[in-house]
Amino acid sequence: MRETKDLISSAMSAPAQPAPKTARKLDPATVDVVNDLFIELQAIFPAWRRAWPDDKSLAAAKRSWVRAFVASRIDRIEQIRFGLAQCRVSGSDFAPSVGRFIEWCAPTPEQIGLPATRDAYREACRIAHPTASADGVHAAVYHAATEVGFWELANLPEQKSYKLFERVYGAVVQMVLGGKPLREVPKALPPSVSVCTPEVGRAALAGLRSSLGGVRA
Repeated sequence: MRETKDLISSAMSAPAQPAPKTARKLDPATVDVVNDLFIELQAIFPAWRRAWPDDKSLAAAKRSWVRAFVASRIDRIEQIRFGLAQCRVSGSDFAPSVGRFIEWCAPTPEQIGLPATRDAYREACRIAHPTASADGVHAAVYHAATEVGFWELANLPEQKSYKLFERVYGAVVQMVLGGKPLREVPKALPPSVSVCTPEVGRAALAGLRSSLGGVRA
């Protein structure tokens, strides 16, 4: 597939307008990407003609898939690549439905280098403890934990808190995939903090004089 073209052009992502009397034509870039996608699908699934037996049904499928992509916000070429990767490992001879393909366009956290959801949840619960440090925690995990809420992670039953975290973490995965910034993980504080006041200084000086036995220079 072409590397330099977005999947859905700005024309496709514009707010919905009343249907015109004549069908709106897709821009050439979108047409190219959709055609490339179906060429890939035909190469992966040898029994693709069961879904699209002739040119008319193939053309209708392309229009239907584009509408489904717009509705599901499949608007980045990276999403399509993940979908095609799942197609290649599906082991099926038959082309997927557009709904199944859209499901495959959402990568797992592990596929983009993030902790698995269950591992991320356990880490989020750990740092939700008031005395815990977030040092070393993945930014995606910290972002999701703050969105869910540390109180919720620490106090809600696991069944409820995990569902909350799973939904938020899925959104964070999409943020990472889209290159959006995440919350910065706070730096760890030093293990101890030395506080010096005039009273502390005078007490230390008095102790030093006492240990010297009142010796003067």
